[in-house]
Amino acid sequence: MNPDVIIIGGAAVGSATAFFLASSPGFRGRVLVLEQDLGYEFCATARSAASIRHQFSTPGNIAMSQFGTAFLRHLPEHLSVDGQPPDVGFHEGGYLFLATPAGAPVLRENHATQRHLGADVVLLDPDELARRFPWLHTDDLAGGSLGLSGEGWFDAWALMQAFRRKARSLGVQYRQARVTALQRQGSRITGVALADGSRLACGTVINAAGTGAVALARSAGLDLPVQSRKRCVFYVTSPASLPACPLVIDPSGAYFRPEGAGFICGIAPQPDHDPECHDFEVQHGLFEDVLWPLLAARVPGFEALRVQRSWAGHYDMNTLDANVILGAHPDVANLLFANGFSGHGLQQSPAIGRALAELVTEGRFATLDLSDFGWQRVLDGRPLVERNVV
Repeated sequence: MNPDVIIIGGAAVGSATAFFLASSPGFRGRVLVLEQDLGYEFCATARSAASIRHQFSTPGNIAMSQFGTAFLRHLPEHLSVDGQPPDVGFHEGGYLFLATPAGAPVLRENHATQRHLGADVVLLDPDELARRFPWLHTDDLAGGSLGLSGEGWFDAWALMQAFRRKARSLGVQYRQARVTALQRQGSRITGVALADGSRLACGTVINAAGTGAVALARSAGLDLPVQSRKRCVFYVTSPASLPACPLVIDPSGAYFRPEGAGFICGIAPQPDHDPECHDFEVQHGLFEDVLWPLLAARVPGFEALRVQRSWAGHYDMNTLDANVILGAHPDVANLLFANGFSGHGLQQSPAIGRALAELVTEGRFATLDLSDFGWQRVLDGRPLVERNVV
């Protein structure tokens, strides 16, 4: 029997969508998740920095992550199976965005937006930063914005598997398969073609395929402005003691946060050194030449840090505005997109899963109005600018 809804991609976003669909009151359809690697070795979820923040500049991004925090705080109520609650180790350690004098006006503007929407954030001047974080070099700073609650980090793998386990307990089927093409007739997708030569018909298709989403869209005659961009994460240890360390975002774009006995850290390459990329080779030169000097300048104790391990993953980067493209293309009503997260997909997965479920069951965004993230701004060439892309 053919499924009513096919979700292509079974990592955090796809499995969150499957869960919200299967648990939607009144939804009696059959949901099939097609995932090309049920080991999830190379998916973005498994290779992310596994963090959540409310310090965005775009109200919709703030609202989605606020819902994500509320969902994580009450995870046992949502995702327990047979009385067994998941444990994702959510630690509300906060984000600290630092700003030089040149960046201070934007920091203040973003802060005003965040506070207006209820984010628990506070602005700190250089003296307050130095008192609260004596291990931090502050001479070049004009201030910082610190999340006091709601922001932090968690176990990405555990959250993805919790969504998946709960969805399966609610009747969602998972199948390891690679979708090679979407089959379109007029304004509808009639089915999907698989690598084994078979075909599946369905009522609705949800494209949650990460960096593989572009080829699927193209097979349906649609141009999705998303590219695969490599991001490297380095796990380091250091003799430095950093009590009460949040996830720190340096003005340079470098970041670091505690992880076990050490820290994870990273930085995006400069635009002219950031081509579309599909390999998983770690850019060790990026650490040695760019990241380490920045970290040592910000935290003098990091001069003696050592890399213990590293890995590379990929952002599905929306080249228009680094925000998700969400919902149906106006030319194809039964094909829903959730692509171009640009590094924000994991933390937004609960809100996106709920939103997609609402589009399927009610034909609209019923809880959060996320229409600003739809296709129309892409077709109009009208970016929805997010200032805080990390």
